Amino acid sequence: MKKMQGIDLSYSHLGVRGDVTLLKLKGFLDTTTSAEVSAKMREMIGSERYQYIIDMSSVNYVSSAGWGVFVGEIRSIRESGGDLKIVQMTPDVYDVFEMLEFDKILEYYETIEEAVNDFDMCMGLDITSNTRIARRENAPAIEFTTPSPKSIATKTVVKGDSNKRARFTFTKPTIEESTLPLVEKIKVIVIDNPTGGLFKIKKKLNTQRFGYEKVGLIKVFEILKNYNLETKEKRYRFYRSR
Repeated sequence: MKKMQGIDLSYSHLGVRGDVTLLKLKGFLDTTTSAEVSAKMREMIGSERYQYIIDMSSVNYVSSAGWGVFVGEIRSIRESGGDLKIVQMTPDVYDVFEMLEFDKILEYYETIEEAVNDFDMCMGLDITSNTRIARRENAPAIEFTTPSPKSIATKTVVKGDSNKRARFTFTKPTIEESTLPLVEKIKVIVIDNPTGGLFKIKKKLNTQRFGYEKVGLIKVFEILKNYNLETKEKRYRFYRSR
């Protein structure tokens, strides 16, 4: 492990072939520490390692310069056939990550294992190999599929089957949407597209449908946070509940 001023960095190699580099950061990633992290990444890229997972579970703060480390390297990494994935961000760090719309550039996963799986499956490798992250001994494997919003919204129910949920429906306001309060306009947009980020919500507000409402990204984020809609997961749950 290499000690830095304000941040610690450690790394290991994962995946079926051991070609996925896990970088674990701890502390603050800002203007002072980002240069050190960038130098380490360039050193590893120079040794022809192109698959990276950045573990942010112990990072308390990331400045724009900190995010710039990953965004600045992503092009050369992808041009070399690799990728960089972020995992396990704290809620505060994730809020800024999404607000600045870095989620449009960098992929995020809840766990390290999910990110490793994605790398290995993209390479056509057997993700059941025992050389990867080990599952708890005797723990059952669970297979599941996540339905898309469209498939949920259009799912029909077989009459008389009490185990089926009623089909999701949403009745739009009967009044002109352009006259709705800003908060209600944002809720309608979220229901229309729960996976849309801040930029898409802001852009949608500034259309004829919503009265060409002009509002800044920070204001949109504040409203989403006040109504517990600041992440895609929360917006999707809101969509499901309507």
